[in-house]
Amino acid sequence: MFQTNQVYPIIWHNDSVSLIDQTRLPNEYAFVEISRSEDMAVAIKTMIVRGAPAIGVAAAYGIYLGAREIHTDNRDEFLQDLENVAQMLRSTRPTAVNLFWAISRMMKVAYETIGTVDEIKKALFQTAQAINAEDLQTCQDIGNNGLKALPTQPGQLTLLTHCNAGALATAGYGTALGVVRSAWREGRLARLFADETRPRLQGAKLTAWECVQEGIPVTVITDSMAAHCMKQGLIHAVVVGADRIAANGDTANKIGTYSLALVSKAHNIPFFVAAPLSTVDFDLADGSQIPIEERHPGEIYQIGDTILTPDGVEFYNPAFDVTPAELITAIITENGVFAPSELKQQEARKAA
Repeated sequence: MFQTNQVYPIIWHNDSVSLIDQTRLPNEYAFVEISRSEDMAVAIKTMIVRGAPAIGVAAAYGIYLGAREIHTDNRDEFLQDLENVAQMLRSTRPTAVNLFWAISRMMKVAYETIGTVDEIKKALFQTAQAINAEDLQTCQDIGNNGLKALPTQPGQLTLLTHCNAGALATAGYGTALGVVRSAWREGRLARLFADETRPRLQGAKLTAWECVQEGIPVTVITDSMAAHCMKQGLIHAVVVGADRIAANGDTANKIGTYSLALVSKAHNIPFFVAAPLSTVDFDLADGSQIPIEERHPGEIYQIGDTILTPDGVEFYNPAFDVTPAELITAIITENGVFAPSELKQQEARKAA
C-alpha cells in the first residue's frame, strides 16, 4: 500500500531505533541510532524527532527501550522503574498530546500483561511496533479522507500549509501533507505553497524537502506573505496539522497557525486541520487549557552563527498557538471529516 520511495523517520532496525535527524535537513540526510530510553528523551526534546504523531511513536519505543534496561525479575520493582522512564519521557515536550497518549497506552499494557517481566517486555515491544504500523495506516486514511473534503473546482488545486505535518512528523506519509500527497497522486493538485515557519523554518527545510523527494511542485513563502497570496487568488484551501485538539475543536499547532486561520477566514478560504483522533484531548474542554511550550530565545535572535538582533532586546518564543474552533472548516481524521462541533461524537469510538 505504501510507496517504496516514501520517507520513514522512525524505523526499528538492528535492535535499536533509527531516527532521521531532522535538525540536519535539508543539507544532510542522516540517521541517529537510539538504543537507550534516555537518548530517546533527548532526541524528542532537541527535535531530532518532531511532529506530534512521530513523537508518540518515538515515545512508545522509548518505553520499550527503558523496559529493556531494567534488570529485575520482580514485577513490582520493574513497574516502578518503568514509571520513572515514563515520567522522563513525559517531561520532554508539553504540548503534543500524542506523546502522553502513547506513553499511557504502553503503561496500560505493562500493568495489564499477565506473566513474567520478560513477557511484559515482549508485550511492550509488540505494542510499540503496533503503534508505529497503526500511524502509517492512519495517515493513509487521513489523506484519502482529505480528498473528500477539499473544494471541487475546474482545474487543479493550489494548497497552502504551515510547518511540517508530513512523513517526517509521523510514522510516514503525513497528516496535512498526507492530504497533499493524496491530492497529488490523484491528479488534483497543481502546487503546494509552504510557509517557511519561523523561527525554526520547518516549512522551508522539511516540508519543501519532502515535496522535492516526491516531485510535488512546491513554492516556499515567508509567513507574512500568506494573506497577499490569498488576495491574489493563489490559494484554494489551507491544510495544517495539529499537536493537540481540545474536545470543542480548538487546535494547538505551530506558532503562526492562528494568524493563518484568521486571514483564511477574511478571504473566505476553507481552513482544514488534518490529525489522527489520538491528537484529540477529550479531557480538555477548550483550547485555553492546552499547555503552550516556550522555547529558547536563541531560535529567534540567531541563525547559525549569525546574531540577528541588537543587544538589550527581550524575546518571547512560544512554539505553538491555539486556533479557535470557529475558524476551522473541518477536521480531517482517519475516521472521516468532521466539523469541530462533531468531535465529541468520536470520543466513544476512540476509547473503543
